[in-house]
Amino acid sequence: MQTGNFLVRFWGVRGSIAAPGPATARYGGNTSSIEVRCGDRLILLDAGTGLRYLGIRLLAETPLEADLFFTHTHFDHVCGLPFFKPFFQPQNGFRLWAGHLAGGMTLQRVLREFMMAPLFPVPPEVFRARMEYRDFRAGDTLAPAPGIVVRTAPLNHPDGATGYRIEYGGKSVCYITDTEHVPGTPDRNVLALIAGADICIYDSMYTDEEYAQSYVGWGHSTWQEAVRLAKAAGVRQLVVFHHDPDHDDERLDAIAREVEAALPGALLAREGLVLSP
Repeated sequence: MQTGNFLVRFWGVRGSIAAPGPATARYGGNTSSIEVRCGDRLILLDAGTGLRYLGIRLLAETPLEADLFFTHTHFDHVCGLPFFKPFFQPQNGFRLWAGHLAGGMTLQRVLREFMMAPLFPVPPEVFRARMEYRDFRAGDTLAPAPGIVVRTAPLNHPDGATGYRIEYGGKSVCYITDTEHVPGTPDRNVLALIAGADICIYDSMYTDEEYAQSYVGWGHSTWQEAVRLAKAAGVRQLVVFHHDPDHDDERLDAIAREVEAALPGALLAREGLVLSP
């Protein structure tokens, strides 16, 4: 099968809450949003505040057919959804996927309640694009389009989360956020999902020191654990992601130097970064 370019572009790289301002301008202050291009097929990962900027760029590509995969539906990963302009164009079609709800709730209901008075002025019915909501179970293998395979795994996060491995043209991109590790015990679900990956984007909200002192049970991991997992799994390119909103550019520069020393070639995610596996 002929395949085209396989690209990853970062629109939001911050965790928990948007952190705009001059102190975060170089890495970016928007919450999780990633664009993946598999040839002419568009895949979106999460719907944080960065999604709004991606939506503005996509207006020039109408009509669109695309898939949006949620790791989970905590606020920082869905808050860009109502401001995504392509949802308001009737020529477009979107499939929205979630694997963390385990049958207790549907994705469509979660998003409707998120956009409910008195929390939001209009419901999802204001979207004019064709909207399909698809629930699955983390661990399922999905086929959103010919030639594209999306493998999934459950992650360790309050209320659940799903990790993704997108395979296209013999290459792979993994997206592993939000997840909490157990010190000294590598997560077997994560290791299996990222084994041999060309690119692995991993939740590195904290340092090991910060995690141990203040954040056990909060549902996030560290850049040091990212390095350990990447080495164990034979990952070709590690991308440190989901930066703490309290980590400004200078702090992230320092972390970047430590990451490079620990795993040469590893990168910190920043808005506008484009990678090709």
